[in-house]
Amino acid sequence: MGILLALLSGFGATAGRVGGLITDEKGEPLPYASVFIKGSSRGTTANNQGRYFLDLDPGTYTLYCQHVGYARQEREIRVDGSDLEVGFHMELLQTTMKEVIIRPGGEDPAYEIIRQAIRKKKDYVEPLDSFTCEAYIKTLIRTRKVPAQILGKKIEQSDRRNMGVDSAGRGIIYLSESLTKVAFKKPGQTKLEVISGRESGSNGFGFNFPTFTNFYQNNVNVFAVTRISPRGFISPIADGALSYYRYKYLGSFYEDGREINQIRVIPRRKYEPLFSGTINITEGDWRIHSLDLVLLKESQLQLLDTLEIKQQQVPVGNQVWRTGAQTVYFTFKIFGFDGVGVFLNVYNKYDLAPVFRKHYFNNVVMAYDTAVNKKPTTYWDTLRPVQLAPEEARNYQVKDSLFATQHDSATEKRRTDSLRRNQGRISAGKILWKGFERSDYHPVHPFSYKWEPLLKNISYNTVEGVVANAAVTLRKAWPAARQQVTFIPHLRYGFSNTHLNAWATLQLSRRVFNRDADGTGTASRSSWTFSGGKRVSQFNADNPITPLFNTLYTLLFERNYLKIYENYFGAVSWNKRFDNDLRLTADLLYEDRLPLDNSTDFTIFKYEGRVFTPNYPYEKIATQFSRHQALAAGLNIQYKPGQRFIQFPRGKVPVGSKYPTFYASYRKGIAALGSDVDYDKWSFGLSDEINFKLLGALKYRFSMGGFLNSKQVYIQDYQHFNGNQVFYASEYLNSFQLAPYYANSTVAPFYAVGHIEHHFNGLLTNKIPVFRKLNWQLVAGSNAFYVNTDSNYAEVFAGLENILKVFRVDVVAAYLNGHRGQAGVRVGFGGLFGGSVRGR
Repeated sequence: MGILLALLSGFGATAGRVGGLITDEKGEPLPYASVFIKGSSRGTTANNQGRYFLDLDPGTYTLYCQHVGYARQEREIRVDGSDLEVGFHMELLQTTMKEVIIRPGGEDPAYEIIRQAIRKKKDYVEPLDSFTCEAYIKTLIRTRKVPAQILGKKIEQSDRRNMGVDSAGRGIIYLSESLTKVAFKKPGQTKLEVISGRESGSNGFGFNFPTFTNFYQNNVNVFAVTRISPRGFISPIADGALSYYRYKYLGSFYEDGREINQIRVIPRRKYEPLFSGTINITEGDWRIHSLDLVLLKESQLQLLDTLEIKQQQVPVGNQVWRTGAQTVYFTFKIFGFDGVGVFLNVYNKYDLAPVFRKHYFNNVVMAYDTAVNKKPTTYWDTLRPVQLAPEEARNYQVKDSLFATQHDSATEKRRTDSLRRNQGRISAGKILWKGFERSDYHPVHPFSYKWEPLLKNISYNTVEGVVANAAVTLRKAWPAARQQVTFIPHLRYGFSNTHLNAWATLQLSRRVFNRDADGTGTASRSSWTFSGGKRVSQFNADNPITPLFNTLYTLLFERNYLKIYENYFGAVSWNKRFDNDLRLTADLLYEDRLPLDNSTDFTIFKYEGRVFTPNYPYEKIATQFSRHQALAAGLNIQYKPGQRFIQFPRGKVPVGSKYPTFYASYRKGIAALGSDVDYDKWSFGLSDEINFKLLGALKYRFSMGGFLNSKQVYIQDYQHFNGNQVFYASEYLNSFQLAPYYANSTVAPFYAVGHIEHHFNGLLTNKIPVFRKLNWQLVAGSNAFYVNTDSNYAEVFAGLENILKVFRVDVVAAYLNGHRGQAGVRVGFGGLFGGSVRGR
């Protein structure tokens, strides 16, 4: 190859590198200004020190430099194969005001320009039937301050060095770059192919998602990350934008004979998802030329403090403009970390008439090349359209060198020995309170184990008294084969009834990915789980109350909600997740069930007239159940039609669908081999999360089921409805916050269950002064089940979430069997760590 290149170079001049420094009106470097070739969509962006470069074939070119707020500058150059220095000194944009007379009570001329842009935006939201382009993406995150500890854990000095920060907590903690091919075809089909990715200090893929922020859409989604703002943000040229924004005409300027109007964008109200800044609209065809828009905390940003988007549109074809460069700046303060970051996107090589192979657009919306993270440094030096700043180059050099050293075969043993030593000694404090994990860090088949702390697993109930639990997780992995074996032995001892229980679980798991010749592939995950011994179980296998809260309520309020029994058991289950995200679970369970009665009535506080209830669901059965044996088999199916995937070099990850998730299950109590049960139970359900943007997000879960046969059913096999009688909220969308635990358990041939809640995500509360400043958000909904006219339940609730970013408080009113039951308050997690629907 080298000889061929040398021969070719002899027949003509080689490409030359054109570069230079871009400065502002004060002579200071102008970061992230854009440089394009006139008459082409090809261009680049300067780095954070104002330096740019372009590799060009010999010839004559006209370069032009743009930056929002500065007057465009052009330079005509001739490339002859040698390096060429071409700088740009940018002056602040000087606009010319039209001779406009605004009478008292009249409107600013900006409003008519915006109306024209709104009328025309339907032509620009998707101006092409199809196109492809390449996106170079660079992500830089640096800290200005790092806390001494996070979530109670001290950040050691060695951890700070590994992060890349100095003693003051300043430094680059994340740096990556990637090249992604973007393909689009109407209606709404998009595919991303990640060609290469690089992450400083690791073999990661980097950040590979091009941030196409389309302001022609009514609702602007920044980064396509709902955590930043589930409601999205209202575009300054949305259909109803005049109700949300005020506008001020700043004047106009000319580029290539085209008049461009500059308009100030001003939110009408605070605490709405609105931008502020400037937007430039071309005269006559009323398209976006460029913009500089800002979001603040009061714009309902969730994870960030500020976010600024600078975007340049460039012509890529006859009357077609697309994003040429986009820079997103952001700042954040979270858990004591104070940082800033930049997402830089440069779009090149637009093809407006691409030819796609058959079935190119499929359920894989993003695919990684098999060699995505295996490119040498020389590859990036020739590919990169944005010159690295000196500190970025140092960051790559230092962290990549450290990573290579740690993973070099010659130093692998020393590194392994060091990692083992850094695990520290096993102390009494770790055994009793902290817990610990250990690994041998074997490079081929690592072995690890995790000890659960004894004191944190102590509980109390009226059956066993003080309960001690001990468990250790042992894991052996073969990463190359994507196989893993996990073994978990358990011990449980009740100091009042003096019962010792011991059982264990063994799980064999495997992941398989087969890549086809066309780059697609099939993936699956499967596992076998074997368990057995003697254990303690709740009558409701969903475990509606935790040992911790039962302990608190038993000792402090003389309430023993936990209902348990012992069982000798053996179980085997098989789970497989197929390529299309179909999930199957099959299990076979044998239990020899033994009743347990209360053995102690100790409580810290006694309440007059209150006594502990029997240790069985006394609302449904009059006396304790008799010992019996149960053999049951079950099959569970979960499927989400239209599931889309991200395909990595060695696996697939689902990323959602426009359709709900469907669930179905069937369980058979088998009257054979000494088993005393005989029943057939079925269920079917669906769940989903729907984002209505400005109107909030709706989550629901509906199901139905019943017993086809109930010849012999013991209380453990009833259909239980997950109740909750403690102040801490039980699982949202899968429980009833004020319902008793077992009062409505049933063997009826049919029942129906519904859970629905709407998260307003700032809607309504952004009108209330205190709430909008605190960013507390309204949530409301209802939970209900129906068996018959004598057995039904409904509750309605309204509450506030995002309290201190993590908490949620609901006021709930319940109706049992058609009669008003009770009202109560429930506290749970809702906000930054709010959970999704189970099974998603």
